[in-house]
Amino acid sequence: MTVGELLARMEACGVLGAGRLGRAASVVAKMFSDPDCAVFLSLAGALVPGGMRLIIRDLVDRGLLHGIVTTGANVVHDLVEALGFRHAVGTFRADDARLREERVGRIGDIYIDMEAFTALEAWLRRVLAELPPEVRARISGACLIRELGLRLEDPNSIVATAARRGVPIICPGFVDCVAGFQLWTLSDELGLRLDPFGDLSELMNVLLPAKRVGLIILGGGMPKHFLMFATTFRDGADYAVQITMDRPEPGGLSGAPLEEAISWSKVRPGADVVTVICDATIAFPLIVAAALEKMGERGGRPTVY
Repeated sequence: MTVGELLARMEACGVLGAGRLGRAASVVAKMFSDPDCAVFLSLAGALVPGGMRLIIRDLVDRGLLHGIVTTGANVVHDLVEALGFRHAVGTFRADDARLREERVGRIGDIYIDMEAFTALEAWLRRVLAELPPEVRARISGACLIRELGLRLEDPNSIVATAARRGVPIICPGFVDCVAGFQLWTLSDELGLRLDPFGDLSELMNVLLPAKRVGLIILGGGMPKHFLMFATTFRDGADYAVQITMDRPEPGGLSGAPLEEAISWSKVRPGADVVTVICDATIAFPLIVAAALEKMGERGGRPTVY
């Protein structure tokens, strides 16, 4: 079986997690195939260091994503990869005191050399110094991320590919990451002021003119809320797939089912929606592979490095 054939069998089975996974692939294929649908991806959690970087980059490059809403951390980890640093396979059973002494940061069982963030700060300073003072005085996070992407040469970078393809990367909590704190330390020296309303305008400029809107939500948090609340200005999304490990019982948005979003006009009644309870690093590659196969766009082998 191919991945697409396997998920088609799961959809035909129709029940429990397998049924949801199969239906999710069909919904994603629908939104990717709909020429009048603007597709947005929201990212929360360690997805770039967790291996999803090339999948997201390829979807942007194929013209299948029209906007990304993400945490600052995923932007940062894409940037340090683009600057030549690598995430390494570690262990959950780490000696964290020893890692601190060796200047290694741990994300679950992923390791990253702290030197990466020192290099990032130096690079950010150089890029900011190149921008005209009037631009630095009022710039949205999305515009700043675009400027960063235009100065990257890594063809595997999400940020660089999005900048080249004109796909906005919206980071509503950009200050809540390594780069955000580094930018704060440089802000007075270089006259940098971030404009959060500019981020909202970047998102709305793509979302509001679309005849239909599709959402792919990986994890929850601020990216999920920011993207879904924006859809209330057009009475909700037409397609939505979320992959989450969070629970609905505490009432938080991260674990909220997509059906609940109908009451807030974030999702339209009758929309194609599927919630998949799974680690996104497991489910997302399977859904994307099956959706592309359904569309007849099976690609070559992934890049391995």
